[in-house]
Amino acid sequence: MNSPTVKLNNGVVMPMLGLGVYAPNHNNEVQQAVEAALELGCRLIDTAAGYANEREVALALSASGVPRNEVFITTKLWNDDQGYETTLRAFDRSLAELQLDVVDLYLIHWPNGPDRLGTWRAMEKLYAEGRMRAIGVSNYYQPHLDELFNIATVIPTVNQIEFSPYCYRPDVVEYCRARGIQIEGYAPLIRGLKQNDPKLLAIAETYGKTTYQILVRWSLQHGAVTIPKSVKKDRIKANFDVLDFELSVADMAELNTFYDNTRIATDPSEIA
Repeated sequence: MNSPTVKLNNGVVMPMLGLGVYAPNHNNEVQQAVEAALELGCRLIDTAAGYANEREVALALSASGVPRNEVFITTKLWNDDQGYETTLRAFDRSLAELQLDVVDLYLIHWPNGPDRLGTWRAMEKLYAEGRMRAIGVSNYYQPHLDELFNIATVIPTVNQIEFSPYCYRPDVVEYCRARGIQIEGYAPLIRGLKQNDPKLLAIAETYGKTTYQILVRWSLQHGAVTIPKSVKKDRIKANFDVLDFELSVADMAELNTFYDNTRIATDPSEIA
């Protein structure tokens, strides 16, 4: 796989297609999934403290033999660790679990911690110290970003949100784009909830692709960094097999109309 890349607002280059590792970790399945993805040419791995599998990612990276500087590693700060001092300590734990000196991207996982502004100040400190190459947020909609901008001296590089045709929020995308914030989409496959949607099946049939591949391709064509999740090598390979075709303007427009607020995570609009 030769993923396209995007340059973030601080100049850091990030692959646009990678592996999300939100998953129960049974029998080292996360480690095996990351090893399989790296073997297939994936160079973006997205984990989080809340997933409790950062160590599995570290073991996979070590076992893979792929040079560290070729792999973009993202992790995230969990809600219970938000706050200035607690963020600093939580980051140290993540770095130890990942067995890294520097993480490529560090995100606030949700905007519902006890002190999200203190959290951002701590992240700016860590960024200034060179301990992370980029900082950003996850599950932030406009009210949360508006609040952040009141104190931020560093603009987030990335906003990772749930992103599929079924929860497509063009207002959030445009708000971020206007401010130079890169959208990253998680759960593009919606955990299979729409796999057999007749409308989606009809589009997939015209391209000779699976509905999952159509969903990943739709996300990429919206300019979103995209991190489909799977722990099975054949499915990981299929999810990455989306760079040899392009959805037409008409099909993109049709997919954009599929919104019905189907989600696998909390709607950030509900978070004050």
